[in-house]
Amino acid sequence: MKKEAKIVLSVVAAILVIALMSIIMLSQRITMNPAGTVGNTAGNLNNGGLVCEYDGVVYFSNTFEGGSLYKMNPDESGLKRINTLKVQNILAGGKYLYYFQTGATKTTDFSEPFNVRSLERCRLNGSNSTSLIREVVTMAQLVDNYLYLLTSTSSGPRFSKLKIDNSDREELGTFPINPACAVNGTIYYNGTESNHYLYALDTATDTPREVWRGNLWYPILEGDYVYYMDVANNYRLCRYSMSQNMIEILTQDRADCFNVGGGYIYYQKNGADPQLKCMRTDGTDVKVIAQGNYTHINMSSQYVYFQEFGNDSVLYHSRLGTGYFEPFQAAAQAAEE
Repeated sequence: MKKEAKIVLSVVAAILVIALMSIIMLSQRITMNPAGTVGNTAGNLNNGGLVCEYDGVVYFSNTFEGGSLYKMNPDESGLKRINTLKVQNILAGGKYLYYFQTGATKTTDFSEPFNVRSLERCRLNGSNSTSLIREVVTMAQLVDNYLYLLTSTSSGPRFSKLKIDNSDREELGTFPINPACAVNGTIYYNGTESNHYLYALDTATDTPREVWRGNLWYPILEGDYVYYMDVANNYRLCRYSMSQNMIEILTQDRADCFNVGGGYIYYQKNGADPQLKCMRTDGTDVKVIAQGNYTHINMSSQYVYFQEFGNDSVLYHSRLGTGYFEPFQAAAQAAEE
């Protein structure tokens, strides 16, 4: 072979190697999110983050299969398993899903590493799963290109943020800050140290400010209203108008947990006659959905999902605004296939 031909072949080979490396690097590059991205609703995250609706798809933890990650259409058609990890705190934004996994729901060759609790990132179809942190995640929220994390460590709670490409982690506090309620680049949370006031964290600067000197827990911001549990008054549900500086009492029932969405509030009434109840966001049209104790109230645009307290193997559902409920049989059947 002539010297010139060898040189040409060497150049072509080098170009191919460079091109292949570029393709690999591009495929591994993490695409940043559009401005205004929020991973899930505050109500869902405060109830375990078992359901997350994003871009016309509902991602959920299928408790009939031990908590495996599934996806479906909002009308519950087109169920498909994404992976066999037991997941919670599901977030979605841009091209990726994020979730806290606590082990494999089925025995596989890869079950041992997956038994380590970790916050995972994967593509929307479940591929390219990557472990971001191996800590106990109490609560995580996605705001634009950062994950805001409340984790439990041996030295106590840690509040921090982590860029979605797993870089630029920064500690923001060593006391509990719940990042679930995020709106327009601001995280709203109740105080946990000397008071239960409403605070706002501007994620552009990560600086907090006092919003309202209430006595609240689990704030959920919708429009002008902050829905919350009234700590000073037996955890009844109220809402506070930020524009009018006015409180409205929505129920005198003591609430164990609640969620807001689609014009409705679902909550678990505590007491001698426990009930899962539904009402409109102004406190009217109250109806009992189920007798007994229920928890993990999660919502999509069409359904509310919940579990019986002490029994996490069955997932119930009810179409928003209706008075019936039943086991989510389609999810059970999908888990058996």
